[in-house]
Amino acid sequence: MTTRLEDKIKKLDPAHRRRIEARAAQLISKEMTLRDLRKALKLTQARVAKAQNVSQDSISRLEQRSDFLISTLRKTVEAMGGSLALVVQFVGREPVILSGLASGGPRPKISAKR
Repeated sequence: MTTRLEDKIKKLDPAHRRRIEARAAQLISKEMTLRDLRKALKLTQARVAKAQNVSQDSISRLEQRSDFLISTLRKTVEAMGGSLALVVQFVGREPVILSGLASGGPRPKISAKR
């Protein structure tokens, strides 16, 4: 007999279900796409493109992709004024920051209008 997730959720105590839903909403709110991140920083695609020496169209296409090189992600994050860290997580262990991947040269300078 198959057990469905929806059936399990319906059987939960309402207070417990609310706590789970609140935690899920909290976790989801921390997740952003590259486009969301750029917009939160009040940067335009053109400004990020200029910092990377690429066309605005390249940034538009990058924001629509779901799979790209770590070095591409690093360059884009740095063009927005940030730095990229990859964190590896395993059950029962502390998170580990993975080093030695996609390290780059000097960061492009870009200022966000406030």
